[in-house]
Amino acid sequence: MTPVYLVGYMGAGKSTVGRLLADKLGWYFVDLDEAFAHMHQLTPADYIRKYGIDAFRRKEKYVLEDIADMSPYDNVIYATGGGYPTYEDNMDCLRELGVSYYLRWSPRNIAKRLMLTDLSDRPVLQGRTEEELLAFIRPQLEAREPFYARANHVFDVEEVLGIEDISETDDERIAEVLYNLIAAK
Repeated sequence: MTPVYLVGYMGAGKSTVGRLLADKLGWYFVDLDEAFAHMHQLTPADYIRKYGIDAFRRKEKYVLEDIADMSPYDNVIYATGGGYPTYEDNMDCLRELGVSYYLRWSPRNIAKRLMLTDLSDRPVLQGRTEEELLAFIRPQLEAREPFYARANHVFDVEEVLGIEDISETDDERIAEVLYNLIAAK
């Protein structure tokens, strides 16, 4: 099997779904943010605070390429950072290296999901209310959509799961649907 890359906005569930999916498939899982922290001795948030977003994006690009080059395994689920697909030719790289799935959510539900997380890990979101998050997310998601939509598969979560609001079981349900798609190949 070929590697799978999960892309989407922060809070879309890439890391959680990726872990669940890898467990179901018996595959390896790599969270690129965790790999970045391991390789650079700083979390992405701390690196951004120290060196800025542009320096982070340049380093982040090579983390995935280095891991993909070093990995002797094809059966790997990768969770990319939310901005990874928007930098240089990163989506082309993902499409060449494996199969990509875009976990698409509405801005409203992304904001709701993010409010349930520790925003201190996300420097650009710290201290924002849900409405402020939504105002931040909408234009950014709109700008990123053309990059994300270049994934091999667009997984419109709300449509596929038939939901209007978020629930605690969404990530398990997403992993189950993706498992069925991947296992059938």
